[in-house]
Amino acid sequence: MKTAAFYGLAIACVALVAHAQRSGTPREPRVELGPRPYFLVNDMNDGPLKRELVACLDDEPRRTRFSIGHRGAPLQFPEHTRESYEAAFRMGAGVLECDVTFTKDRELVCRHSQNDLATTTNILQTPLASTCVTPFTPATFDAAGNRKTAATAECRTSDLMLAEFKTLRGKMDAFDPNARTAAEFLGGTANFRTDLYSGPTSGTLMTHAESIVLFKQLGAKFTPELKEAVVRLPFDGLTQQTYAQQLIDEYKAAGVSPNDVWPQSFDIEDIRYWIEHEPPFGRQAVYLDDADGVRELPTARELADYRAEGIRIWAPPMFALLALDAEGRIVPSEHARAAKDAGLDLITWTLERSGVLADGDNGFYYSTIDAAITREGDLLRVIDVLARDVGVLGVFSDWAAPVSFYASCMGLK
Repeated sequence: MKTAAFYGLAIACVALVAHAQRSGTPREPRVELGPRPYFLVNDMNDGPLKRELVACLDDEPRRTRFSIGHRGAPLQFPEHTRESYEAAFRMGAGVLECDVTFTKDRELVCRHSQNDLATTTNILQTPLASTCVTPFTPATFDAAGNRKTAATAECRTSDLMLAEFKTLRGKMDAFDPNARTAAEFLGGTANFRTDLYSGPTSGTLMTHAESIVLFKQLGAKFTPELKEAVVRLPFDGLTQQTYAQQLIDEYKAAGVSPNDVWPQSFDIEDIRYWIEHEPPFGRQAVYLDDADGVRELPTARELADYRAEGIRIWAPPMFALLALDAEGRIVPSEHARAAKDAGLDLITWTLERSGVLADGDNGFYYSTIDAAITREGDLLRVIDVLARDVGVLGVFSDWAAPVSFYASCMGLK
């Protein structure tokens, strides 16, 4: 039952908001972490780090640049949607990521891949399904019910005009390989995620320019990633260089300071282009490393060469920066130390993409340290080593709250 005290508090809150609006007083949006950081801290093994974090549980959390919203908050919200970005910012992410690709009319939009619309949007349930380069093809099965071929579909932003793209709705990135219908194909969401925020009134897709406006309004910084084109370039006059330039031009047109932008690419030629042609933006360009394992990582000499040619930030996947010592403790890897020796700053990716950690076999991101991961609270130990021992500038996460909690507790920027 609602009490008089409740109504009094509500009226007081409304009055404060109204006063702030009338007086023009800026209001920093409150950081709301939810229960996950508390759960993780409580699940940690006892020790100095746990005690340090427990002491922060009731503190007011701060927003920090150390916490980077990877595609927004795609652990629960459809990636690269307005709702996903807003959720990450609300959880304390001070930097937000728009992966950048382009439409048929060469407009830049936020998508992880140029050809992921079949798995990240509702396109197969719209008339635009007719534009898909590979129409939905159902799975096939033998007489015993064993799958012979998986269901497939491929739909590209480069086959849609911007106005058409904007009619779509985002959904969780997934598909059902056993699908017999297009509606079934849109399922398949991993069991540690949710479709709760994938309804018909949410999942708002965004252009790159719209993301800039939104992030400015929120007060977040920017880390756009120039994605590899699936179509062959030049595309209707768009070359790789004009594509890279167009990304930067949209920040300049919006009056965004280069100091607030960390442009990213897996293509070293994009990084070199920004360093040469847009030096203020190139100073913070992030060279993403796509190594699938330790053997594919650059040598110490190659890392030194990156720095010598003007690259300042190297961003490998998390496994590259972590190792286990003789006692099985998580420590900085040889590559982390070599990068620091070369004078490179570091950013890493991605937390909260591996599901339940305590069941083992945590895959790609934990591949060099999986033997040391035995409980969910170990996530905070990983963040601690990355921050305190490796010295990364920031960590990408699919759910910003744990990184934001740690960074706020430790007083990181």
